[in-house]
Amino acid sequence: MDQKRITTALEPAVGAAAEQSSANMYVSSIADPEPEINGRIAEEIPAMEQPLENAAADADVPEMDFQELFWRMADPSYLPTISMTQLYDQVYRARPPLIENLLYPGTYLFVGAPKLGKSFLMLQIAYHVAAGIPLWEYPVRQSTVLYLALEDDPRRLQERLYRMFGTECTDRLHLATRADSLDGSLLGQMRRFLSEQPDTGLVIIDTLQKIRANADDRYSYANDYEVIVKLKDFADQAGICLLLVHHTRKQQSDDKFEMISGTNGLLGAADGAFLLHKERRISCEAVLDVSGRDQPDQSLHLNRNSESLLWELETADMQVLAAKPEPLLEAVAELVTMDHPDWTGTPTELAAVLQSDLPPNKLTMRLGINAARLFNECGIRFDKVRTHAGRQITLHKEFEPESK
Repeated sequence: MDQKRITTALEPAVGAAAEQSSANMYVSSIADPEPEINGRIAEEIPAMEQPLENAAADADVPEMDFQELFWRMADPSYLPTISMTQLYDQVYRARPPLIENLLYPGTYLFVGAPKLGKSFLMLQIAYHVAAGIPLWEYPVRQSTVLYLALEDDPRRLQERLYRMFGTECTDRLHLATRADSLDGSLLGQMRRFLSEQPDTGLVIIDTLQKIRANADDRYSYANDYEVIVKLKDFADQAGICLLLVHHTRKQQSDDKFEMISGTNGLLGAADGAFLLHKERRISCEAVLDVSGRDQPDQSLHLNRNSESLLWELETADMQVLAAKPEPLLEAVAELVTMDHPDWTGTPTELAAVLQSDLPPNKLTMRLGINAARLFNECGIRFDKVRTHAGRQITLHKEFEPESK
């Protein structure tokens, strides 16, 4: 039979992500859909099955027979793995922040004591992202927002939004006061929304307790972990940020994040957490502690305006670690500009034009690993494709970063 090559990205996109612009997606190639194999579909065959190129010569190597690969995947004892070399050969999509240094794609808990003003801060974040307006001193990437205000009603939402923002409204902020449970059709409801609003970047669920199937507060670590994993899988596949509003417990702790109601399974499965707390409940002052995998740990000292009910930033305590300079990215930025936005050629040709001392295969590998950074910092999209003539690299300038 004819040999068929199977290649996919390790992070297949579904729902809204499939409709996202190229700014949010980097893939080498995507396989055609295939039937289910041992509970999985063939388009999810991991990248470890991708035949590697002879990087030194940019030459093709024999490809795996599709039938052989099919039966390997069908074997229940098969364990998918990926080598370090194959991992380095992948080009992953850029996931720029929604709010720089504060809010990134992923799944986050937003916790605080009841009646502390969490929902007002959620509305404030939702509005700023939907309107594309900087939040305090943080730049914002404009995106459609879905806010599930499950403890409110339309009248109260209207009153709050008007008091906070007046008549300056936006069509990009969508609100709902009812939704199904996580064990019901909630994920399907959100997937449909994302398919209808493909530029969605943020979904807020207020509160997490409202979407849990059982109203009983006595949950195990396994149950808590499973709930967040379901939501995280959804958010990661869609390439969005998911904020889950939740409460703290009454018991105090030296580590404030241990005050999150429930077990450690909630925080353990999430990408990070925001914790809003006050020294005195009647005070307008509060501290927002932030801890996550992508953003820097920080403490934001906030003050709530008694008239507009908006949270205002007083000071921010954080240490942003600057990324190590990468001369290769700077060289590419000089080659590909808004005046000359496209370059295509082989790794060997690129090494020559950049006057790089790196071997062509190492140059390609380094660019692939730094593809997201190249896009975010320089506005240049990197891609590589295989042709009968060998590996081809494409560079395209999509925008000029504001910081430049």
